[in-house]
Amino acid sequence: MSDFQAIDALLASASSDRTPLPAAEERRRLREGLRLSRAQLATALGVGASTVGGWESGRDPSGEVREKYAYFLEGARTKLDAAAVTATAPVGDPADAPAEADQAVDTDDVDALAAPQPCVLCGQPARHQVEGFPQHLDSAECGAVEPVQVEKPVSEPAPQQTSRQLAPATRQGRAARGVKVVPVGRRVQAASDTPDLIGSAVAAALAEHAGDVEAATAALVKRAIPDAMALLDHTRKGGRYDIVAHPWLPDILRKQSARGADQVWEARPKWTRPELPVGRHEVTALDINGAYLSALKTHLPLGQLEHSTGDHHDRRRAGVHLITPPVWDHDAVLPNPIGNRDEPGPLWVTEPTLRLLLRLSGPKYGLCDPPEIHESWTSGATEGLLEKFRIALKDARDRAIGEDDEVTLEYVKQMYSKFVSTLGESNYNRELYRTDWMHLIRSQAFANLWTKAFKAYDEGLMVVRAMGTDELHVIGDWRAVFPEGRGVTEVKVKDVYAVGTDQDQPMQAPESH
Repeated sequence: MSDFQAIDALLASASSDRTPLPAAEERRRLREGLRLSRAQLATALGVGASTVGGWESGRDPSGEVREKYAYFLEGARTKLDAAAVTATAPVGDPADAPAEADQAVDTDDVDALAAPQPCVLCGQPARHQVEGFPQHLDSAECGAVEPVQVEKPVSEPAPQQTSRQLAPATRQGRAARGVKVVPVGRRVQAASDTPDLIGSAVAAALAEHAGDVEAATAALVKRAIPDAMALLDHTRKGGRYDIVAHPWLPDILRKQSARGADQVWEARPKWTRPELPVGRHEVTALDINGAYLSALKTHLPLGQLEHSTGDHHDRRRAGVHLITPPVWDHDAVLPNPIGNRDEPGPLWVTEPTLRLLLRLSGPKYGLCDPPEIHESWTSGATEGLLEKFRIALKDARDRAIGEDDEVTLEYVKQMYSKFVSTLGESNYNRELYRTDWMHLIRSQAFANLWTKAFKAYDEGLMVVRAMGTDELHVIGDWRAVFPEGRGVTEVKVKDVYAVGTDQDQPMQAPESH
């Protein structure tokens, strides 16, 4: 073989991964032009729906699946070009009938706006809203106009004058596709139509390992992340919001270095009561069940994050906020809602932390002054984005507890805990990069623990310690306040220990628990 023939052979062997693909925006246009969902295309290609979303946000497939994807895109373009020719037929031509029939969708949730408002996805003026969110009903209109970036000085405090600045125009194409609101015609899939993916996976693992519980559990734990993503994709079939895995995010949500952290403060509690009354006391360490599972129910941003300034909070939106936290005067009996923070001054907090502070500053609690909001990155929000996913995991967990099925119980725990921990830019989960969601879910778990600590205090218990997401130490008849059990609305005893002396003493952490 000559040198030139060797080079030709090398080029031939390397060409399979270099099949040209259209731009990300064109890939999505071709799929939507055929009225195909990501799930339908993903099934045909043998990948997850969120993976297709990643390709439509700028990532490129490789290997054999790239060839298949390129084949689909070329076929879609050919079919749409043929349809465009047919569309020039005279009015009344039978070829027009299917398109007219497709438009006969349910529009009960769509309202016309008296005046245009910024679309929740692209920020451009829209004349309709769906379930209260202004948006374009035609995807061809959404993001079609280059956004005008408006800079406003921080010194303008009036809420009604607060402007929202879109992400940079060069990134808008990716950002606007962070999550798509499906305007009309889709309805949530009935629970009875959802197969038991968790039960099937457990049964298959036990069968593969001849009933060996430890081996089956180990195998299920290894596949917890991809299985959680598959369950998420399945529970979102028929959902109103279509997740895209890799939206643009502001720099405050990006790590400052490879081993560093971003700028968001999650308000993780690490608090111990400074002193106890005279005498010896029996302390019960309570374990809060399924903390991250419960925290999946939180307000998550839908579209691209938009920047705003001014001391104003819109409850229809969610994201991260730069605030100056209020002074906390109750550290002797209750943890600070923003966690242990030594540095004074403003900090970036998440939506759950801000909402908790706003509640505590209101007339019902009156525990602190309102936080001062300086600027925010937010989008229109919903609390139900992961609700079917959460319920599927919760139901499987409840069944496992009732049937004493430790394999399923550990599998489900790994699914939701690893799902949350790998939502950021993790090498273990490349299908979904949502650092903003990771921070919001984690801080929601911390806010939930604080709320339980306050409930204990309000019901007359003495709160001794609050740690992480699930550890609450109290003195008193805690069973009169919290139901005992293993369910997500119940607590279980982690430890019981005695503290105190005949004189006032600072609290000392027990040596083990």
